[in-house]
Amino acid sequence: MNPLRTTTLAAALTAILTPASTLAQETERPQGSDPTLEEWEVPWEQSRPRDPYVAPDGRVWFVGQRSHYAAVLDPMTGEFAKYDLPDGAGPHTVVVGDDGMVWYTGNRVGNLGRIDPATGDIEIFPMPDERARDPHTFAFDAAGDLWFTVQGGNFVGKFWRETGDVRLVEMPDNPDRPGSSTRPYGLKMDSRDRPWATLFGTNQLVMIDPDTFEPTYYELPDGARPRRLVIDSRDIVWYVDYARGYLGRVDPESGEVTEWANPSGEGARPYGVAIDRDDRIWFVETGVRPNRFVGFDARREEYISEMDVASGGGTIRHMYYDPKMNVVWFGTDVNTVGRAVLPAVRRVSD
Repeated sequence: MNPLRTTTLAAALTAILTPASTLAQETERPQGSDPTLEEWEVPWEQSRPRDPYVAPDGRVWFVGQRSHYAAVLDPMTGEFAKYDLPDGAGPHTVVVGDDGMVWYTGNRVGNLGRIDPATGDIEIFPMPDERARDPHTFAFDAAGDLWFTVQGGNFVGKFWRETGDVRLVEMPDNPDRPGSSTRPYGLKMDSRDRPWATLFGTNQLVMIDPDTFEPTYYELPDGARPRRLVIDSRDIVWYVDYARGYLGRVDPESGEVTEWANPSGEGARPYGVAIDRDDRIWFVETGVRPNRFVGFDARREEYISEMDVASGGGTIRHMYYDPKMNVVWFGTDVNTVGRAVLPAVRRVSD
């Protein structure tokens, strides 16, 4: 089965640079090419397929948040297989271990789940604190254990796969709304095996020391609402500011922040984001219709690509980069799973 939709465009952008905590330097944009976007229609209607993840066998797992399933797509054949989850699970994110076991966050039921794809058996791991009601986004550490965020419950947590133990690190109250969550959201690991998370309810990022579990907070410009983040080859942290329409960079050593306005401006609503092996950042502007898939070269500090998502996208919430195939995978609110086949790097000599 071929992909449902394919889009290839050649679009040239001039980097839009705006004063921030540090002013970005304006540069000439190199001549480049855009990715090829391909989408497959999911056979289960209006199920909100999201958060795809490539397994060791090359198949692509994702979850249906509205219809309470995990599923896998074989991109070679276009075939789907579905695994029904316990009632009301509301799965948010799925990841696959080196052993092929599939893990998901039960966002509506306060637990984590493990699926054995060979048998379909599901094992449930409840949170140790009832306040941790909505596990959100996963990331593996170097040992294969899982760090995760809890958005409404206001925690960052660690789960040990061998024992099923969970440790939760409580985040402070939202300074703008005392008594409410700072909304820990996107999460990634750096090369020192430290988890970083966005605090979507306020203008901060947080890093957790994996040995002491002590948090360190990084303040962003006033009004920023970081939703997702990625970490480049130098351990520099990049985030998308959903509220203000910026791509931002934080130097963990100095705390210095630099920002670039999104091509679509203040209403861009950047959301899903990934970074490739060449430190090119790919994110989706979800505040425009159709959604727009945007590329930014972190090394040259300039935008390199902008193209529409053929299906419209609805909202593209999370993306996954597969380094083996040089592909970014995404799910859409219009019931498709898609990939961006990235172009080869074209560097221009300074």
